[in-house]
Amino acid sequence: MGFRILNLRHHNKLKVETNNETVVLVHGLWMNGMDMSLIARRIRQQGYQVVHFRYNSLTTSPRGNALLLQERTKQIETPVVHFICHSLGGLVIRHLFFLCPDQNPGRVVTLGTPHKPSYCAYQISRLLFGKILLGKSTEDGLLGNVPKWKGSHDLGSIAGSLRLGLGMIVPGVPRPNDGTVSVEETRCDNMKDYTVLKVSHFGMLLSPSVTDFSLEFIQTGKFPLLQ
Repeated sequence: MGFRILNLRHHNKLKVETNNETVVLVHGLWMNGMDMSLIARRIRQQGYQVVHFRYNSLTTSPRGNALLLQERTKQIETPVVHFICHSLGGLVIRHLFFLCPDQNPGRVVTLGTPHKPSYCAYQISRLLFGKILLGKSTEDGLLGNVPKWKGSHDLGSIAGSLRLGLGMIVPGVPRPNDGTVSVEETRCDNMKDYTVLKVSHFGMLLSPSVTDFSLEFIQTGKFPLLQ
């Protein structure tokens, strides 16, 4: 699996002629799901059903939210269920597949997820009010001790290399990074594919190219190679 830093370019979408597949969107820390609305709209335009999983990232741990997500996915009737997860949402998914491995066929895309312990979260946790800011997201989550990804389903990780965001005021975040999460932190053992785009951590949610890359991975199990 090669390490690729790609220039951000719009990639042609692959039209899906079926509505028998669902994409579950899982947001990140401090968010409520509305931040993934643009991704949801673009995915629906390609023929997929979309489900927003909304959860409280501060009062419930990633493990607890994974159990809530399992209850939500049990209500989905399509035979194929994919996941696109931003940041902390990818760690919720890792707990989900560890606790409830008997999932429907489908693929997983993580966007800026710190699959390794987050340097930025560690530094924030050391501040006077840092533990309040992060809540229970650090319990078997942002600070590590997340269940290993066993590779039963294809997982593709997208990292960002545009340094714009919270990490700009947190000293020492390893470069390259997306402003919050370092590129190295987004690497996950047993992932199927990996790519780096010139986008920021939050900008991933706005970028048409990130959605296109996610869709292609969902459909083919690989990210596109661009020159």
